[in-house]
Parts: sequence; structure tokens; C-alpha cells
Amino acid sequence: MFFLGKFLGLFLLFYYGTKLWIGIAAPGGDYSPFVAQWFDYVSWIKQSLMTGTGWLVGLFGYETVKEPGFLIRILGKRGVVISMSCVGYGVYSFWTAYVIANSGTLLNKTAWVLGGLLSLWTINVGRISLFLVAVNNNRPMPLGIDHHTWFTMVAYAFIFLLIWMHQQQLKPD
Repeated sequence: MFFLGKFLGLFLLFYYGTKLWIGIAAPGGDYSPFVAQWFDYVSWIKQSLMTGTGWLVGLFGYETVKEPGFLIRILGKRGVVISMSCVGYGVYSFWTAYVIANSGTLLNKTAWVLGGLLSLWTINVGRISLFLVAVNNNRPMPLGIDHHTWFTMVAYAFIFLLIWMHQQQLKPD
């Protein structure tokens, strides 16, 4: 029961803390120019998703351009906007809360958190890349399911695989 309480508390802190941070870093409301300029980690993630997407689709011969408003476009064609719902902070929050709430050393937890976050980020880059190419080739999403839902399903399936791997690593020999 202690694990569940710790996990839920951490998840809520990370998830709603990120939503609060987005509000502080965005003009209007409780906007802080200092936070927006120096600590807007959500925009850093969005930029990294655009860079990763540009690199990945570039491997397949597509040239991309980044435009203001977190828009990445195949040169001369259509593009996609990396919105807040594309960042994946829900799955990042879930994974991070799970690992920290579990047992293990600080080094072990750090390695699992970073490895999981990098894996989830990579899945997200793959999803955005596939969506960008699909949009430009007039391809529908498989089974009529939108790309955000596909990302969520794949990401949580991967998280459950990581949880299983993590639990195997925690078992005493």
C-alpha cells in the first residue's frame, strides 16, 4: 500500500506540476518571462522531438524545415505541429513515478528513469515521423485510430514491458 501511495503522489506531482509549469512558461495568466527563457523544459522537449523527427525522416530521403509554432514540415509539403498533447508528459510522469516509488539505489533509479524516458521519447519521435510522412502521402491512420491514441497504446505497452524488466532486475538471485 505504501508503494501505491508514493506512486500516486509522485505521478500527480509530476503530471500536474508539468501542467502548472506550462502555464507559468506560456504568456498570459501567471506568466514568468524568467521561467519561459531559462526553465521551459516542455518547449525543450518539443524542440527535441522536432529535431529527432527531422533526423529520422531525413534518413528516408525527406528534407524537413522547422517553422515557428513548433511546426515541422516536409520541404514544400504539409507539416505537423508539435502541440502540448504531443509531448508525452503523461507517460513520462507515469514511468518516472513508478521507478522512484520502487526500491533501489539512487544510481539504479536514475539509470531506469533516464533509460525509460529516452525510450519513450524515441517512440514519440517514431510516431511523429510516421504521422508526418502519412499526412504527406494521404495515408489514413491504421484502424481509424488517431496518432495520439496509437502513441499512448504503444508507450504504455512499452512501459509495462519496462516494468516487467525492472521487476526482474529487482528480484534477489
